[in-house]
Amino acid sequence: MSVGLLAVVDDILSAAMKASAKAAGVVIDDAAVTPQYVQGITPARELPVVGKIALGSLANKFLIIIPAALLLTAFAPWVLPYLLILGGAYLCFEGAEKVLEWFGVQHGEADEGARDEKKLVLGAVRTDLILSTEIMLISLASLEKGLDIWTTLAILAVIALMMTVVVYGAVALLVKIDDIGLKMAKNSVQRVRHTGTRIVRSMPAVFRFISILGTVAMLWVGGHLVLLNLGEVGWHFPIDALHAVDKALEPAGAVIVWVVNTIISAIAGLALGLLIVGIILGIGRMLGKKPSFHEGEESPADVHV
Repeated sequence: MSVGLLAVVDDILSAAMKASAKAAGVVIDDAAVTPQYVQGITPARELPVVGKIALGSLANKFLIIIPAALLLTAFAPWVLPYLLILGGAYLCFEGAEKVLEWFGVQHGEADEGARDEKKLVLGAVRTDLILSTEIMLISLASLEKGLDIWTTLAILAVIALMMTVVVYGAVALLVKIDDIGLKMAKNSVQRVRHTGTRIVRSMPAVFRFISILGTVAMLWVGGHLVLLNLGEVGWHFPIDALHAVDKALEPAGAVIVWVVNTIISAIAGLALGLLIVGIILGIGRMLGKKPSFHEGEESPADVHV
């Protein structure tokens, strides 16, 4: 009995690793996006905030995404592409709004006081919902056909736990690495002390890079989600054009194909995001209101080197 149980567990873990491998790109995006929500808060609150976001991510996966994905796959699979288009559009909107901030275009009131931790966590968990949905749906689509619902549920649960630990473990390390550098800088060994000093001095530039990478990741993932799923709902031209570019570049190698595909997806995401920002601002002016797009996160423009 125990041997049979171990075999089942091994099969589930193997299937989870195989299915989650295809979502690795989105996992990297998630890890790059999240640290910008933690920048600028009190150091003592960094890990608690990361913990709250991680718990929100688990709630997203176990209470919303997995049940919804299983139900929709069973009873209304045609709805999934539309949901992914909406999710992708939201990521494009968030990314475009941050790009505008790079150029000094601010929306709503500037944050003059302490950062609102509640809004910060809410914004991070909401963005996580989109990225986690992408991770789980890619993983679900990668599973072997014919699995029963309980095996599928077990595999998705393992993937959800594994991805959350990987993403938010990496985020926790990133936001606390400057403290590690400070401790190293006080070490009695000169080489360790110099390494710690270099870590501390490099962190502002590292976080600025991560913030920019996170914004680009939003545009890339969001744009690709929209392009791909527009094809699923009947408008094939955008994704067919993207595939035609990929095919034309195949002789140049897989890396070039991936880079160009990513750039095109990000440009499409930026264009869509700017359109959405413009529509929201236009509606706000018609109603005599000035929309505020901030959810407590630190924009790349606010990360000083």
